[in-house]
Amino acid sequence: MESTAEKLSPFDLMTAILKGVKLENSNGSADAVQPAVMAMLLENKELMMMLTTSVAVLLGLVVYLIWRRGGSAQKKAAQPSALVVPKTPVEPEEVDDGKKKVTIFFGTQTGTAEGFAKALAEEAKVRYPQAKFKVVDLDDYAADDEEYEEKLKKESMAFFFLATYGDGEPTDNAARFYKWFEEGKEKGEWLKNLQYGVFGLGNRQYEHFNKIAIVVDNILAEQGAQRIVPVGLGDDDQCIEDDFTAWRENAWPELDKLLRDEDDATASTPYTAAVLEYRVVYHDQTDELISENGLANGHANGNAVYDAQHPCIANVAVKKELHTPASDRSCTHLEFEISGSGLAYETGDHVGVYCDNLIEVVEEAERLLNIPPQTYFSIHTDKEDGSSGGALPPPFPPCTLRTALTKYADLLNAPKKSALVALAAFASDPSEADRLRHLASPAGKEEYAQYVIVSQRSLLEVMADFPSAKPPLGAFFAAIAPRLQPRFYSISSSPKMAPTRIHVTCSLVYEKTPAGRIHKGVCSTWMKNAVPLEESSDCSSAPIFVRTSNFRLPADPKVPVIMIGPGTGLAPFRGFLQERLALKESGAELGPAILFFGCRNRQLDFIYEDELNNFVKAGVISELVLAFSREGPTKEYVQHKMSQKASDVWNMISEGGYVYVCGDAKGMARDVHRTLHTVVQEQGSLDSSKTESFVKNLQMSGRYLRDVW
Repeated sequence: MESTAEKLSPFDLMTAILKGVKLENSNGSADAVQPAVMAMLLENKELMMMLTTSVAVLLGLVVYLIWRRGGSAQKKAAQPSALVVPKTPVEPEEVDDGKKKVTIFFGTQTGTAEGFAKALAEEAKVRYPQAKFKVVDLDDYAADDEEYEEKLKKESMAFFFLATYGDGEPTDNAARFYKWFEEGKEKGEWLKNLQYGVFGLGNRQYEHFNKIAIVVDNILAEQGAQRIVPVGLGDDDQCIEDDFTAWRENAWPELDKLLRDEDDATASTPYTAAVLEYRVVYHDQTDELISENGLANGHANGNAVYDAQHPCIANVAVKKELHTPASDRSCTHLEFEISGSGLAYETGDHVGVYCDNLIEVVEEAERLLNIPPQTYFSIHTDKEDGSSGGALPPPFPPCTLRTALTKYADLLNAPKKSALVALAAFASDPSEADRLRHLASPAGKEEYAQYVIVSQRSLLEVMADFPSAKPPLGAFFAAIAPRLQPRFYSISSSPKMAPTRIHVTCSLVYEKTPAGRIHKGVCSTWMKNAVPLEESSDCSSAPIFVRTSNFRLPADPKVPVIMIGPGTGLAPFRGFLQERLALKESGAELGPAILFFGCRNRQLDFIYEDELNNFVKAGVISELVLAFSREGPTKEYVQHKMSQKASDVWNMISEGGYVYVCGDAKGMARDVHRTLHTVVQEQGSLDSSKTESFVKNLQMSGRYLRDVW
């Protein structure tokens, strides 16, 4: 009798095993399959081994494929998506409706240039309804150089409001435009279709008064553009509002010729600027949905890139007094902790710090406004009907009045004339209203200069003198109290030595004004009173951001370096010396370096004395030259020491050396500049013209750099 196994082929067996189905054939029933399979396996050992091996290989292959697929998915998940930087969307081409289009650009650091640009636009809209006016931030105008050129070529009429700050530098939001425009000054007459006007904002006490506006005005003319009105040179040392008003009044007759029809009678209607006012919504305390502590100067932090609009909230890690107890003044060394924040800096950069107003100042403002401090409100730029509220600054987040006055309102600066006009609108006493309007008028120019500018009266002092003026919050924050601005400091450390800390060196501002008030600097007072982390876990913190500077050491450490920085002008040079020490410790060869430092008395205000002496011992400084202005019978400053070291200074410059100056622009930096001219002229045996050219060339080639304020 033949066995069942002989009647089942290996193929049938494999099918049965792999598919897991019952075998059926003509010679055996389903019930007989299992014994048949077992019998065949027992009788065919070779087949048994082959099947076992095959199954193992198949299982192994399945496991491997599953592992590969899972690993691939993990790898895909770990790969970051490509970073796409969106280009500023190009605005759609405006339909040509026959109206003349006027673009008003601004480059601003504190908001004044933007305010003037918007004021011009608001009045121009009333005067010339047949034209279209658009106010544009220069940084938002184009994403790159190519787009700047493409768009500017299409403009037919434009006005530029350009502030100059520091050592003749453009504002942050105009820096890209200015660099592109200045580098392309040899393009020829490519702007023949453009009619333009420029108004500059500067301070005559500084050497490069209104440099940015003057340069842009000249280049525009050289490139074929037609000047509508002479460049306006606003002087913040006096009353810049008067300068703007005079320039604007000169512009109207010219614009009348260009924008008005002969039968247009709009000009006969006198224009009165409306008092700017936010729409205010009051809330119950229970409506607080936004954590006031999670916001920095009206902007939430947590951004990938930190800047003035998106600062990083940093704890104060260390605070030290740098003057001795015998000094009647104060200078604070402060360290902000930035580890893990993503905020980084380079040696020579600046840090912007948003500080709070003193509580005593805030309480005085609350008393003058006569509004409860816990009043919780939000401000809005649109009107009740949804229409635009005019040229209003961006609103800050919903908060209490105390928070708004603490973080967002500049209460101690002198009020502008426009603020006096706004106060007059809300003065219940007619005589007070008349007096405020007079001070803001052309007829009251001299009285305003004496009462506000010369006497250094703050906004709160003026409000105290006119007690019937009780502006509502919408008008107070829109038209009377400007935004509290960040204070900038030269960083006094190097990331090569302090990668997780930003060091600041700050002199306390504490002085009596001509009107008798004790003026306490907002940020310097905050820093002096700050509680560091080393003293308490409940430490002070502030929103900060880094502003890039061109104040850099030479790329080659062997190049000679001359540093001049009295007082807190030493700050960036402390960072320079830390960097040179780090380079030396890493094996780099250092060139000669001389530091001119000055203060009043070595027993009182010789800041970082031990550190400087250690830098000399380490060979980081070749020579430390000190000037003490209150120790001898005559006052001696850094410029006097420069004259005494004229030969050394000239030799280092002749060898390709760099000259750096940091500190007060109005006095020290100007005196040092004159001394440098004298050194070059006498040591180089040059005439006046060649001396001027030589020093200018040092500046243009980046070998004479100044960080001044």
